[in-house]
Amino acid sequence: MLVFTPLQIANGTTIKNRIAKAAMEENMADQQFAPSGKLIQLYQRWAEGGAGLLITGNVMVDRRAMTGPGGVVLEDAAQLSRFARWAQAGQRNGAKVWMQINHPGRQMPGNLGQKTWAPSPVAVELGKLSKHFSEPKPMTEDIIKQVIGRFIATAELAEQAGFDGVEIHAAHGYLISQFLSPLTNHRTDQWGGSLENRARLLLDIVRGIRAAVSSTFAVAVKLNSADFQRGGFSPEDAREVVMLLNYLGVDMIELSGGSYEAPAMHGKARDGRTLAREAYFLEFAKDIQQVARMPVMLTGGIRRQAIAEQVLQNGVAMVGIATGLAINPSLPDEWKQGKPSTPELAPITWNNKPLASLAYMAMVKYQLVKHSNQKRANPRVSPCWALILNQIDNAIRSRNYRRSVSVSPE
Repeated sequence: MLVFTPLQIANGTTIKNRIAKAAMEENMADQQFAPSGKLIQLYQRWAEGGAGLLITGNVMVDRRAMTGPGGVVLEDAAQLSRFARWAQAGQRNGAKVWMQINHPGRQMPGNLGQKTWAPSPVAVELGKLSKHFSEPKPMTEDIIKQVIGRFIATAELAEQAGFDGVEIHAAHGYLISQFLSPLTNHRTDQWGGSLENRARLLLDIVRGIRAAVSSTFAVAVKLNSADFQRGGFSPEDAREVVMLLNYLGVDMIELSGGSYEAPAMHGKARDGRTLAREAYFLEFAKDIQQVARMPVMLTGGIRRQAIAEQVLQNGVAMVGIATGLAINPSLPDEWKQGKPSTPELAPITWNNKPLASLAYMAMVKYQLVKHSNQKRANPRVSPCWALILNQIDNAIRSRNYRRSVSVSPE
């Protein structure tokens, strides 16, 4: 079985199998923005379940720039011992743990009370839900340089805490993805215009991290195969960015797609075939593999072993699984034992795609909370109920966040 074949990456690390726990936004930080005991328990559960690689949910490089309340932040060494415990929990059973590091840019909830920065003043457009996001301010050269420095500092701290690597989040419409997309980057300076300029932020972050960490510390990039919006970041753009990354010591590329406005990472593929339905971005991955010199990981919809095997047979190096492992952390071990486990959530048939995407994420988070409390998952939870619970939790966490973090200066 290909899925249980070890993978050696360029830095000499061997990952014990081809199954990665893809990043999910857990929002389980403690009051100091460090990993809570429940979050550490959750990662221990995943490690014990047999996945070869665990990629954390968003770890923010700046507590003033959050994808949501309750997020983990690593910007100094004050809570490094908590991060070390997190890494150790995830490394049980021989798993490797990479920290996903991120900045939301314009995709930061407005109720957090912070100033929203982005490459250009292009607001999030989600119909009636747009009111939940603030109008972004265009980043100055100095702020861009500060953000680059923050990504580098967080990567250094991750290595000090004992993580095996970092994954730079350049997908799903977050800050780096905003720079890459011509829909959200209207700049006319060295950070906008040509693809080379739009990719400059990502390339400078990769170079800076690679120079600051040891050669055995993995540096990966999560990249959109496309924005799935007319005039946005295209598959052709993705190919060119990967070609630029080929020379920068990147150990793996994870392909996904979409943003808050076009949540393809939660949606359907371009055609109705079974393989495409359960591995949304496989056709894009095949195209990227023609130019990539590093292993390619594919995330999006994979929940059956037969599909995972087919993806690997198409040349993909690793399969990233999120929802399946949110429901059943022991999925890899069950597959290895020959059990035909196929975890899935109750279907969402709502016409409002952004709202359906929020409900989907709420249903996933519902399972994560269950496991963090050492309880069984409930994949049949009502999307509406999960969303209500999540909104209540977000409101409480947002209030606590505003109390603990001063409003950003103008």
